[in-house]
Amino acid sequence: MKQHHYDLLVVGAGPAGLAAAHAGARRGARVGLVDAQPRAGGQVWRHDLRFGVPAMARAQIEGLEAAGIALLAGHEVTLADPHRLLAVHAHGAVALHWRKLVIATGARELLLPFPGWTLPGVTGAGGLQALAKQGLPVAGKRVVVAGTGPLLLAAAATLKRHGATLVGIHEQASTAQLHGFARQLWRWPGKLAQAVALRAGLAPVPWHRQSTVVAAHGDQRLQGVDISTAGGPRTRVACDLLAVGWGLVPNVELARLLGCELDTSCTHPVVRVDLQLRSSHPDIHVAGESLGIGGRDCARIEGAMAACFALGDVRGGEALRHRREHERAYAALLARTFQPGEQARTLADPDTLVCRCEDVPMADVHAHPDPRQLRLVTRCGMGACQGRICGAALRELRLTSPSTSPTAVRPPLTPVSLAALADASFDPYEPGKP
Repeated sequence: MKQHHYDLLVVGAGPAGLAAAHAGARRGARVGLVDAQPRAGGQVWRHDLRFGVPAMARAQIEGLEAAGIALLAGHEVTLADPHRLLAVHAHGAVALHWRKLVIATGARELLLPFPGWTLPGVTGAGGLQALAKQGLPVAGKRVVVAGTGPLLLAAAATLKRHGATLVGIHEQASTAQLHGFARQLWRWPGKLAQAVALRAGLAPVPWHRQSTVVAAHGDQRLQGVDISTAGGPRTRVACDLLAVGWGLVPNVELARLLGCELDTSCTHPVVRVDLQLRSSHPDIHVAGESLGIGGRDCARIEGAMAACFALGDVRGGEALRHRREHERAYAALLARTFQPGEQARTLADPDTLVCRCEDVPMADVHAHPDPRQLRLVTRCGMGACQGRICGAALRELRLTSPSTSPTAVRPPLTPVSLAALADASFDPYEPGKP
């Protein structure tokens, strides 16, 4: 098995990871950047087969080789022990040894169950956006975008650009909430300009406030959705695709596997760090959404900060602190304005599947309120996604606490062949013991 050694290893090649890698390279470190996707950019800067990536992302990505950064694209980290990760790729596996590690693993979508959400044609808002960028034909398809938050506008803009027919955007937040949010955007002029541009580009598309998709219907695939709008009757809208976005959930599985402490005071756990973005492991720093959903600009700042502090450039890291605090204030405003309301938490009926991998309905979840019992009796959280979807949903629905979920993180993080395990001399059940 190949062995690679780095002064600084960055996991995750999104905005935070790219910023960390470049900051590390500028400080003379031997830097490795590993990501499961075939191209750098992460979810935010995912390569669009038709339109490429934004200029900001292109400069970061195309500059990797010139900066001497080793990009390991298509490498998925599956196992970890102190100062070594096992990454599996199409042709085998590689052991990555590191002196300092920056975790920039980003976030995934929060999906909440409702009747019909498992029908073909129903996806997350970010999921459909990613599929369109990767070549899914959406031209001429009737699409409903629903949920809450800025991701709805970003996803709708991408779908429109790819030729989809946007039937409507249904935002859960009320007019008062949206106006209160808009009144504070003067503090972030760049965000304000971005929001205005997105909304202007979607001007012909009906945008409904205080409106929620409550059910999806269809025989073999999606044919229509039921919409509940405050002050009006429930209506049914015909569509081919439904993109629902309820926000994002930090990816903390790798940090947890490495023994980093988590902050479980919020609904979805984040990695606990000090003022220098150092985790409870002295050689592991964390940046971006793993610290709480903050957005692209916050992630880039934290990535650079994490690399500076990890490599001992305290002055460089401190120079970015004010900008980081400014971006985190915006993230807090987003969290207050756009969070799933009570209606979203009560959409599932007793027959609605909560764990799609193991076909566990809501009735079974209510019948087994103890997470361990739920797992043992129903296998909830033990399927292919390893509880990443249903675990987050149950926390958001307040059926489990942030410190207890249907499943715990256990190695390997993703499926891995026995041959790779044997070659790597990792014991997946003894983290830290080769």
